[in-house]
Amino acid sequence: MERARLFFVDNLRILLITLIMMLHLSITYGGAGGWYYREVDEPDTISFILLTWHNGTVQAFALGLFFMISGYFTPSSYDYKGPRRFLRDRLLRLGIPLLCYDLFIQPLLVYLLIKVDVIKFDGSFRKLVARYYSRFHIGTGPLWFIEALLFFAVFYVLWRGFTKKGSPAVHSDGKVPRNVAIAAFALALGAVSFVVRIWLPIGWNFGPLNFQFPFFPQYICMFIVGIVAYRRNWLVRIPDAMGRFWLCIGIIFIIVLFPAIFVLGGAIKDDITSFMGGLHWQCLTYALWEQSVCMAMVIGLVVLFRKRFNHQTRLTKAMSASAYTAYIIHAPVVVLVALALRNITLYPLLKFALAVLIAVPLCFAFGNFIRQLPPARRIL
Repeated sequence: MERARLFFVDNLRILLITLIMMLHLSITYGGAGGWYYREVDEPDTISFILLTWHNGTVQAFALGLFFMISGYFTPSSYDYKGPRRFLRDRLLRLGIPLLCYDLFIQPLLVYLLIKVDVIKFDGSFRKLVARYYSRFHIGTGPLWFIEALLFFAVFYVLWRGFTKKGSPAVHSDGKVPRNVAIAAFALALGAVSFVVRIWLPIGWNFGPLNFQFPFFPQYICMFIVGIVAYRRNWLVRIPDAMGRFWLCIGIIFIIVLFPAIFVLGGAIKDDITSFMGGLHWQCLTYALWEQSVCMAMVIGLVVLFRKRFNHQTRLTKAMSASAYTAYIIHAPVVVLVALALRNITLYPLLKFALAVLIAVPLCFAFGNFIRQLPPARRIL
């Protein structure tokens, strides 16, 4: 495909990274979820509902779409570079930022939160560092995503090696999945997610790798969908009418079904435990809703951006080039902005909006600066 036809994917990355930054700020000011710094632990009902609504929606599709995009570009990179160079480049581009974050950024960020009395720790920085490095950890903070991509790249290389598959051509005449098949896939993925969450509820974390396995059925499947989508050229062949249909479905599910499910399930009382896992109808319904929204928004946004945002300005070009770096550094930037604003008295929703307006541009600006430094040019 011509490069110009992929501008919409670059613009999608900008949107997705912005949404993830907003998700973490939303948790800071009272939304459900886990993050380094929570300024509002007991928000008012309206703030809790709206911020949790935002978080549930972003979690439903943003990372799944990210993994699909990553899977989409994996086969072409492997075909062009071959297994050794592909794996070497993945280790360089993913592994070095992963190690830098784990070894330096994470302990410094934790120490900052100790100094401002957000985290309780009785001891010196040396004691903190000794305790930190004595434990096995990788993919700390939001860098779990980079870690997962590295694992997926290794598995892809192994799969191509074991199956002895060559470099199959991109097909432009194969059928795009029909709506019924897409809906069936979403329901099946929702059922699998529910089964996993019976034993591993949302929030359960495999500490050594920092993986929240309750979400991984979606991530694995969407990465595979991306690989298949590349071979069958789906991103540029999904009909506009199909995109509009699924975008409308996604909006209806978000605006109408999400509030209805959570109100009927008792979440209005700030108790969402039954939605997170276990053998509860709320957990089943939420899992089915989540994966349906994922498929609807993935298809709808791909077509929308392909049709309306398949071009770039000077600003969006710079943001797209800086998106990866912005993701890597966004945790300390978001936390520092929130800490800088913590003495300002504002309603949580207004403070959330203010923090977004400050933190998001700063992340992209710092990302643009860092990626142009000589040591980072080859990696970022």
